[in-house]
Amino acid sequence: MILKENELKKLVETLPKQGIILLVGTLASGKTTLVKHIAKFHGIDDNVSSPTFSVMQSYTGKFGTIYHYDIYQNGTDGLIKNGLVENFFEDGLHVVEWGDENLEKILNNYRLKYIKITINLEQNARKYEVSGA
Repeated sequence: MILKENELKKLVETLPKQGIILLVGTLASGKTTLVKHIAKFHGIDDNVSSPTFSVMQSYTGKFGTIYHYDIYQNGTDGLIKNGLVENFFEDGLHVVEWGDENLEKILNNYRLKYIKITINLEQNARKYEVSGA
């Protein structure tokens, strides 16, 4: 699906309101922008920003809690060291920027289902490839 930023609602409306979503893409591909649109769809008016240094932030919306992770700095090891892997068992929507194969292995080991969204640049739009495990 190729979308411009003002068209992201089309994608966001199809995403689950609970569960785990891994976001994969290069720097400036639009991962945080997508999270902002997800939060807005959930009725969250807070200033949503990438939790690069805090690793995780949470927001409360009309469908429950959104847990927003950014594992760019320390990868999956950072989640493990900070004891955040256990969070994935909590009710809510868990959105992970920079989801990687190591995290996918952990989620698969715990039999936690997730959706992976790979974002690629396409001129003045983005290509979103959605796959489920």
